[in-house]
Amino acid sequence: MSRSIAPAARLAWFAAAFALGVIVFGAFVRLSNAGLSCPDWPTCYGRITWPDHHAAIAAANAAFPGRPVEVHKAWREQFHRMLASGLGTLVLALALSAVWRRPRARLTVIVAAVAAAAGVLLYVNGERVFSSLLSVVAIGLPLITALWLPRAPAWRVAVLAFAVVVFQAMLGMWTVTLLLKPAVVMGHLLGGLTLFALLSYVALKLSGVGGDDPRRVELRPWAILALVLLAGQIALGGWTSSNYAALACGADFPQCQGAWWPTMDFHQGFVLWRDIGVNYEGGVLDAAARAAIQMAHRIGALVVSLYLLWLAWRMRRDGFGGHAALLLLALATQVALGIGNVMLGLPLPVATAHNAVAALLLFTLVALLARTQRVATAP
Repeated sequence: MSRSIAPAARLAWFAAAFALGVIVFGAFVRLSNAGLSCPDWPTCYGRITWPDHHAAIAAANAAFPGRPVEVHKAWREQFHRMLASGLGTLVLALALSAVWRRPRARLTVIVAAVAAAAGVLLYVNGERVFSSLLSVVAIGLPLITALWLPRAPAWRVAVLAFAVVVFQAMLGMWTVTLLLKPAVVMGHLLGGLTLFALLSYVALKLSGVGGDDPRRVELRPWAILALVLLAGQIALGGWTSSNYAALACGADFPQCQGAWWPTMDFHQGFVLWRDIGVNYEGGVLDAAARAAIQMAHRIGALVVSLYLLWLAWRMRRDGFGGHAALLLLALATQVALGIGNVMLGLPLPVATAHNAVAALLLFTLVALLARTQRVATAP
């Protein structure tokens, strides 16, 4: 690995680790029901931090009478936003490192960053239309740049990650303004994990991970399929959480409500876009719809687990024994945490760990994809 690449690789690893931390803390915020503890965005009751003394709390309660201040929740939400802002800065630095020696590409990334910052300022000042237009620019320019940038794929993915982090910020805003709308909350989770996966891929490839062994090439399509299946299962998990369906079966496992196939309403359970203006905190679905979501998540877990067990066997056969062992360890841990969530009544540490291990399971598959690709030789 050349000296010119090493600093960028270190930055990518740090950004990926930071993204993992933001994901885990975000899960903690969501699962502790603190997602609407700051009713405005990106400020919290009009403050950069959060109300933390009597006068500030009284003023905040007067300004937002529909959402009284809960300091123990408000600090979690606003601190998560601060962490996300830090992550955005890291991703921007990584994108700039990818384009710095290409003047036109560098200019587009800088313009995108300025557009993103200006869009936030306009949003705070109530200029929603112009803010949205600038957000489109901030997302579109890095996407276009990533397509035509004449560099190795890892560098192009680094620029793509900046577009994702800007869109992720918009999802964070909509999470608040649309009152925990399930589709948005699920999208925010998927966006965070997508960003983590992209940063992990960049870090791995810039570190020289890859090879030309024919067995690795043959394994690549199965690694891609594993990523697709896991992404679908994570989406189901996000849908379960955002609709408050984790305990729809009570503490019953592997049955649900005392039956192998309880009364369920899949139609209502999987309406992806519902009315705007409804407060979705606590969920709005009936028991049958929530049971359908929970059972779909369980079935998905079974399908993904069986496939990953087969994939681990295939990896071991093709010389990836150590990697296969890590995959099995992550899978077993994730399954145990999922069962523990149900049987223990969704304790916050277990539920948060379930999100963290999902990210680690994702990382093992991204690493497998990186290992089954050739080492890039383009600059």
